[in-house]
Amino acid sequence: MSVVKINALIVPDEMREELERRFAGRAGMVESSDGFEWFELLRPLEGTDRYLVYTRWRSEEDFQRWQQSESFQRGHARAAADAAAQGQASGQGHGHGEAAEQGQGHGHGQGHGHGQGPAATGSELWTFEVVQSTGHKKS
Repeated sequence: MSVVKINALIVPDEMREELERRFAGRAGMVESSDGFEWFELLRPLEGTDRYLVYTRWRSEEDFQRWQQSESFQRGHARAAADAAAQGQASGQGHGHGEAAEQGQGHGHGQGHGHGQGPAATGSELWTFEVVQSTGHKKS
């Protein structure tokens, strides 16, 4: 069965639009990866400040292989550079911020030249195995 990775990103209200813009600009970073099955960015409506980044993979090995890919590494190197630049400019460190996005890196860490650093202030990676799955049943 497939493996699901959910990255729960803590996003302050003032960074929500920026986070969504960065994901929109991710331009297929993960979609062409072998074993990739599905992606969704879920916006919270009430009761939480956590966005959920949902990806489904054919196997844990496929996910791990993607994490070690050049594309993944390049995106995270750019995110780290943007976060470091902002930290130096403002005199503040950002803790783990989006560097903790190690689970997925679908572009939310990429500053795309804006030098704004991370849009999220923290994240958790959750892993699940798909035990049952169903889609819409046609009548």
